[in-house]
Amino acid sequence: MPPAAQRNRKVAVVGVSLSDCGRVDTATPYALHAQAARRALADSGLDRSVVDGLASAGLGTLAPVEVAEYLGLRPTWTDSTAVGGSTWEVMAAHAADAIAAGHARAVLLVYGSTARADIRAGRRTANLSFGARGPLQFEVPYGHTLVAKYAMAARRHMHEYGTTLEQLAEIAVQARINAGHNPDAMFREPITVDDVLSGPMIADPFTKLHCCIRSDGGCAVLLAAEEFVPDTAKAPVWVLGSGTAVSHTAMSEWEDFTVSPAAASGRAAFARAGVQPSEIDVAELYDAFTYMTLVTLEDLGFCAKGEGGAFAEKGRLTRDGELPTNTDGGGLSACHPGMRGLFLLVEAVRQLRGEAGERQVRKAGGRLPELAVASGTGGWFCSAGTVVLGRG
Repeated sequence: MPPAAQRNRKVAVVGVSLSDCGRVDTATPYALHAQAARRALADSGLDRSVVDGLASAGLGTLAPVEVAEYLGLRPTWTDSTAVGGSTWEVMAAHAADAIAAGHARAVLLVYGSTARADIRAGRRTANLSFGARGPLQFEVPYGHTLVAKYAMAARRHMHEYGTTLEQLAEIAVQARINAGHNPDAMFREPITVDDVLSGPMIADPFTKLHCCIRSDGGCAVLLAAEEFVPDTAKAPVWVLGSGTAVSHTAMSEWEDFTVSPAAASGRAAFARAGVQPSEIDVAELYDAFTYMTLVTLEDLGFCAKGEGGAFAEKGRLTRDGELPTNTDGGGLSACHPGMRGLFLLVEAVRQLRGEAGERQVRKAGGRLPELAVASGTGGWFCSAGTVVLGRG
């Protein structure tokens, strides 16, 4: 392809996969990376020699160098951006831009974690620590943990807009309904609003079921330039637009606890894709806590600010609802091995391809969804990445 044409190429997701997920006691994180990568390449139908880009974060001292070595790759384009749960949407945006500009042919995004197994085996005693240096030195000594920060933000939303605990609990209930259709979900038994409200308190107002589960697992996504699409095994899912944004680290620097950086990343992604939120058929949103889902729904424009609680009622987020959201069960019920954002992209692609099995979303007349959005959140609403995908 002539150099000028390479600077304006369309970009497609051509392969997606999950590694073994849930309770994985006998694999290393590297093994889960490799398993996911092999499966994504097989899903794409492309040869590994096409891959000249790798994006990885969260493993090793020199990520993605160590992961590339383990996978036997020698990429000429790399990304190790680490912004928590939004990492993978931000990386997908970077990779799509690089491919469109001709800096890479095909970029593999890959992740794996044994967060659950490590704690179970005593290899570590805490799931996550951000340390106590820099801006955090003013919060950590007072016990202001990550979950406490989300809980504080949820309380502010409740205070300002009248959002109720029952409405937040509905998000967990509907995530579990979706997980019930997913044979790979870690928790599938139905729960009720009362179950959520009566659970053990973690950080007021969050009880246990307001919070994501802890699991093992990994996944991979392969993006490629349009000229490789004719050689792929599956129909392409096109990257239509993306946006990224950061907000704060110190809670004192967060201007409004009821607005997440998804308000900026989503606005940019929809504008670049040339679509409106009302056109989206499937939403895959980071859900470490129920409040995260609620405020992201608002900030992406699916409902007005302050109306997220009412919007989440009446089954709107289930497979058969008005806006099927976290159709695999999300981090609240399906899996959450750490930086879960890459799983959002995998599920969005599977829904657009019609490969979601019992949890498959159908439009009127049984038609497959045409547009999906994946929006990841990092830290305590510190960063956001949003990607709009379309079926080709």
